[in-house]
Amino acid sequence: MTSGEFRLRDLAFSVYAPSLLYSVGTGAILPVIALSARGLGASVAAAALAITLIGIGSLLTNVPASLITARFGERAAMIGAAAWATCGMGLALAAPGLGVFAAGILMIGMAGSVFNLARQSFLAEAVPVQFRARAMSTLGGVSRIGTFIGPFVSAAVMLWLGLPGAYWTGLAAMAAATVVSIRIPELAHGGRPSAGKDAARPTIRSIAASHKRVLATLGVGVMLISAVRATRQAVIPLWAEQLGLDAPTASVIYGLSGAVDMLVFYPAGKLMDRKGRVAVAVPAMVVMGVALALLPLTSQAATLLAVAMLLGFGNGIGSGIVMTLGADFSPRAGRPQFLGLWRLLSDTGVMGGPVVLSVMTGAVSLASGIWTVAVLAFAGAAIFGYFIPRTPRSG
Repeated sequence: MTSGEFRLRDLAFSVYAPSLLYSVGTGAILPVIALSARGLGASVAAAALAITLIGIGSLLTNVPASLITARFGERAAMIGAAAWATCGMGLALAAPGLGVFAAGILMIGMAGSVFNLARQSFLAEAVPVQFRARAMSTLGGVSRIGTFIGPFVSAAVMLWLGLPGAYWTGLAAMAAATVVSIRIPELAHGGRPSAGKDAARPTIRSIAASHKRVLATLGVGVMLISAVRATRQAVIPLWAEQLGLDAPTASVIYGLSGAVDMLVFYPAGKLMDRKGRVAVAVPAMVVMGVALALLPLTSQAATLLAVAMLLGFGNGIGSGIVMTLGADFSPRAGRPQFLGLWRLLSDTGVMGGPVVLSVMTGAVSLASGIWTVAVLAFAGAAIFGYFIPRTPRSG
């Protein structure tokens, strides 16, 4: 499809609708995973660990996800992943004990890795490069919206069905995502190498070797932005508790920060397409770094709200930057394999950021932990500013 023929809204049903449904399904269960684990006899520590199973499943499956997408194609991978997540929801819903429940949550994390990689690879192939950042930032925004509204949908269902209602909501959303994914058009290459070209088929090892410089430079930036983003979800409620604010007030502050986040994703993508990736990547990291540096200096709800909204703004303008850079640097031959490595770096940051916060908080104080994450944000800004090319990439 040429840039003159392309319209972003043409992807609304084929790509963004299943992504929205998938995110609603994930968001529906996130607030209740720990409660469900406790109900099945888990200790408080084990229940807290249960929340990380989605991230662990995703981290472990990034490389296999690239192989699945390369072998079967983006469309089939998305359908299969959504169906697998549906089964995981059903397993968690009907789990007779903690082990089966953990397996179901792990399955959902595994499916998310395949689904997210496949849809990113699909957009990288289907969207002209002139519209790539807008397409990716919109995908990031749609995912945020789905994750935001999922808990509200599940809360309404839980009024009638109790705690299992969250998993029924997730199961229904994942099943709907499976059905809608069937309507996704197949890409011309079908995700599979041509017959007789096995010798030239890219592998994870060959892609890692040929792209080692970008993985070792911008890949570190991706880890840092992912670490900062993962940590920002924890620091707002933790600092609210430090200030002695009640849970409803903390929830409102967190929600308003998320609302600002969701409002700016499309303008950010448009700016990236017109002015380049640096124009968004560096300001996003700087704004988040400044907000995190200011956070421990707040002393009341009003100032915490202002800083939380600034943090949400910084995260929002960076919507889609990781996926856009991944698409920019991924080769046409071996794109799924490259994106698998890219997502592995991103998920490493997601898992590592809260660990850094936890270690520094335990060793020194919560304020020191937050300031350490602020330093990571500024380091990421420096990496992006130095290593992202100023000239647009052609494919």
